[in-house]
Amino acid sequence: MFTGIVECVGTIEDAKAVSGGRRLRISCSALAGRLEPGASLSVSGVCLTVAAASGPAIEFDVIAETLSKTTLGAKRAGDQVNLERSLRVGDRLDGHFVQGHIDGAGMVTAVRASTREHVLWLRPEPALARYMIPKGSVAVDGVSLTIAECERDQFSVALIPTTMGRTTLSSLAVGHAVNIESDILVHTIAHLLSHGSRAGDRLLELLAGPGVV
Repeated sequence: MFTGIVECVGTIEDAKAVSGGRRLRISCSALAGRLEPGASLSVSGVCLTVAAASGPAIEFDVIAETLSKTTLGAKRAGDQVNLERSLRVGDRLDGHFVQGHIDGAGMVTAVRASTREHVLWLRPEPALARYMIPKGSVAVDGVSLTIAECERDQFSVALIPTTMGRTTLSSLAVGHAVNIESDILVHTIAHLLSHGSRAGDRLLELLAGPGVV
């Protein structure tokens, strides 16, 4: 379990094909000596298990299914990723509960930057649209964000300067793909209601509709 509060940005040093997937080596000096094999780390929102750690270098084995369902399959040496260690019992929860289980991909459709704000518009895969609720939570590339607005097939998030300076989101441009994890609470409620009564189905329609606050 994670919080969506990125600890540091790492750089991919190597991404090579191996039997059944890829071996990723990521460098992050801020985490040197703080991880051991078997530990969980969120890599741009994807929960991975540390296979090896030596100094600033951390290695992971990523299976084919994860590569096909996330942006990790397209990462190359030199790319940067958001990193967060797993939540410990008693830690402060400054973001929201993030599992590291990516629901699907999203695409940046617009970037509206001004001296006052930096807004991203994102189009998630169609099946994820109903989980995007205005003022609700969403994890984008592992970053905990609040949804500002929702349209039929896309939503927006506003980035504060701290997020811009401490994550990879400031480098996103139109056409870039991102990992999206919906709020686990919204996801769970929607799943339960979708297997319930007609009233439950009607509530789902209301939750997914525009203008809900």
